[in-house]
Amino acid sequence: MSTNHCLNINLCNRKVIGDYDRLSSSTSYGRGHRTVSQQLHRERILDVAVIGGGFAGVIAARDLSVKGHSVVLIEARHRVGGRTWTGPGLGRQLEYGGTYVHWTQPNMWQELQRHNIPLRTPVVPTTMYWIAEGATHSASPEEYGAALEPLMNQFFADARATFPQPFDIGLVDTSAVEKETIADRLNALNLPSYEHDLLDGAMASLVTAYEDHGVAQFLSCVATYFGSWAAFFETAGTWPIEGGTRRLLDAVMAESTAEVRLSTPVAAVEDDGTGVTVTTRGGEQIRARAVVVAVPLNTLGDIAISPEVPDASRRMIEEKNPIMGSKIWVRAKGELEPFQAVAPLGRNPINAARVEYHADGDTFIMCLCSAGAAIDATDPAAVQQALRDFIPDIEVVETACHDWVTDEFSKGGFMVHRPGHFTGGAAQLREAGGRIRFAGSDIAGVEAGAGALLRRDADTLWLLLPDAAADELVGKLQRYVFRSKL
Repeated sequence: MSTNHCLNINLCNRKVIGDYDRLSSSTSYGRGHRTVSQQLHRERILDVAVIGGGFAGVIAARDLSVKGHSVVLIEARHRVGGRTWTGPGLGRQLEYGGTYVHWTQPNMWQELQRHNIPLRTPVVPTTMYWIAEGATHSASPEEYGAALEPLMNQFFADARATFPQPFDIGLVDTSAVEKETIADRLNALNLPSYEHDLLDGAMASLVTAYEDHGVAQFLSCVATYFGSWAAFFETAGTWPIEGGTRRLLDAVMAESTAEVRLSTPVAAVEDDGTGVTVTTRGGEQIRARAVVVAVPLNTLGDIAISPEVPDASRRMIEEKNPIMGSKIWVRAKGELEPFQAVAPLGRNPINAARVEYHADGDTFIMCLCSAGAAIDATDPAAVQQALRDFIPDIEVVETACHDWVTDEFSKGGFMVHRPGHFTGGAAQLREAGGRIRFAGSDIAGVEAGAGALLRRDADTLWLLLPDAAADELVGKLQRYVFRSKL
């Protein structure tokens, strides 16, 4: 009998560090953490308050705290991890959000090496399926790649010229390309319908609607990997962490001496020139010399920030991240051949599917949907019907998902910017001065948000570190960047 496990944020968010069942919002993590209830209610000023317990916030809190600064990590959810979440489902531990990393991401690789955490070797697909001109086609991955490569070369022909040094996105004038949507570029290629669908299907899982996303971020991602879409895509969506993102999260939290405050949404952050006051939704005020805000863009508008952010950044916050996709885990009956499948936008509610592993005699498949509303992820029959466009006799036993779109503390997936924001509002928010600094994959300068769910989360981590001197803390919070594709 088919069943599903769609994990609702109100019911299933858990404390994902240490002893999962015994932690509470007043409990400390790791060997060095101080108990929040004994510390935060005193009249004192902390060095740094970090708002947001995703990877960017967790790592910032760790690195600041181990340098000797007094730090509090404030997280709205009942758990840390943000848009990464290793949780139960289908009788196993699944990655519901950001998943994939790569050794070409130097800071992420250094972090994994620091904790002696390996990557899991992925299952290699033997067959590739794609929908084009209303029909399903199949070939070896090599044959598919050979057909796709010249189309990607056309699409990304100017990637390296536009971003010759991707870590410096302002090196070349990008004003013209920042006005261009992905839809504009697809249409300008004027491809025959089959080739258009082939190209569309390859990119569909990374967007929600081509007309809503700017092409600049895509160009930057591919330029980072020498202009190669295939190289970029490997780094963005292939290699998971052995033991899951939770394993790395546990390791980072075990080192941190920051205080941890869970189930504490923030309502306002005010820099008065001498310090910063963080006001929680419950009315509590926390005072710090500096604040790092590391929350998803679509939740940033829920926090009153004073002084106001730059105009371009405010427009970005108001226009929001357009990614409204979903990630569905599927348990299919029997051990199916390793396959990968893609579909153009609007041709199938599942835009990408791939066999991740076999276990207990069955096949576990990861699916990405550009528009989460296009399919009921809790309905195994609906998911089975969509997958049968690729594998006609597939039998879906169970599904599992997390709805990041309706999740109050994400309100969407990984970041693919609207036109103008990648080198505009995001860059200005990164460079904002004062005692309030901003971090996170949604405003990262290199590969922000590309890849699997996210990607999704997805997918890039920003780490802000100060010099040791407390007097120099504020001005140097953005000294280092920590990035990864999760």
